[in-house]
Amino acid sequence: MNSLLSAVSEAARAAGAMAFSRWRGEFESWDKVPGEIVCEIDLAANDMLRQALRKIDPEAGWFSEETADSAERLMCTRVWVVDPIDGTRDFVRGRPGWAVSVALVEGGRSILGVLDAPAREEHWAAALGNGATLNGVPLHASTRTQLPGARVPADVLPRADAHLTMVVRPNSIALRMAMVARGDADLLAAMRWGHEWDIAAAALIAQEAGATVTDARGQTLRFNSTKGEMFGVLCCAPGIHAAAVERLAERAAVAVVR
Repeated sequence: MNSLLSAVSEAARAAGAMAFSRWRGEFESWDKVPGEIVCEIDLAANDMLRQALRKIDPEAGWFSEETADSAERLMCTRVWVVDPIDGTRDFVRGRPGWAVSVALVEGGRSILGVLDAPAREEHWAAALGNGATLNGVPLHASTRTQLPGARVPADVLPRADAHLTMVVRPNSIALRMAMVARGDADLLAAMRWGHEWDIAAAALIAQEAGATVTDARGQTLRFNSTKGEMFGVLCCAPGIHAAAVERLAERAAVAVVR
């Protein structure tokens, strides 16, 4: 497992280095759909990762934000779940809150997870049952037990959440989850339908650091699903998870309906 994680880390670092070399430079960007931005560096990183990861495990399926989905992945024992640049909006704006995200999923759960954030000089890695690290240093999530005052990566908070404490918010949701893994935040909650590639790597990193990670309703996350989606994510210190689920239950019941 260590050699496999090292190989995946090397692939993510290479894609991150390429993206970093173009960051704050000249490149094309456009909206895939209204509100969803993509740039040519996303596509270049996607191609690099697909080639590298398929050499590492050629039998694994492929599920990436920048590749047309195929039902073939559902027949594979293992699947690469990839977001070539999570936080593209920050990347395009010249901000550092972006990362290359790579997970290897088996049996519906992530068994390897890597985030490479070169603009922040951060490399996050985890293997199932072997803990998580940031730049080689073991990670430990917050031990907070009270929801009031919990630190949340956010730009603004609803009035109903005024009892929480805002901390800096990178555009990448994977990096916001990694903040919980590091103990720099106590709670990350997303209350909308999202894609597995956004969180598959970060979920394992946070879990291996000791955080609790579920969907927005407190249910177990399962990856490589038919649609490749889940309803939100709740990533937090174990001691406040039950309180957060209860606090968000009414909002989740409304938001889950599409």
